[in-house]
Amino acid sequence: MSNTLEAIHLLEDKLKKLLSNYEFLKNENQILLQSNSKLQNQLIEKEQLIVEHKKDFDLLKIAKAIEGSGTDTKDTKLKINALIREIDKCIIQLQE
Repeated sequence: MSNTLEAIHLLEDKLKKLLSNYEFLKNENQILLQSNSKLQNQLIEKEQLIVEHKKDFDLLKIAKAIEGSGTDTKDTKLKINALIREIDKCIIQLQE
């Protein structure tokens, strides 16, 4: 009889440890999920910032080329033509 009681107490102790570990891991997982979400949001913000800086850089290159600063004149003309075509497409869409 005492062996059975000891086995039950041992099983209860192990079960309590398992439940304790489960709760700890559940809380840790929640913290990691929140951290992951925060880092993903930061990554999205940084990617948007990179896109904005790239646009600014491209505009600066165009401005420098228009200014006559060098060999990018052909590229600038091509970009200006592309921008004009894009503007024309927008105007057509607005007219529809």
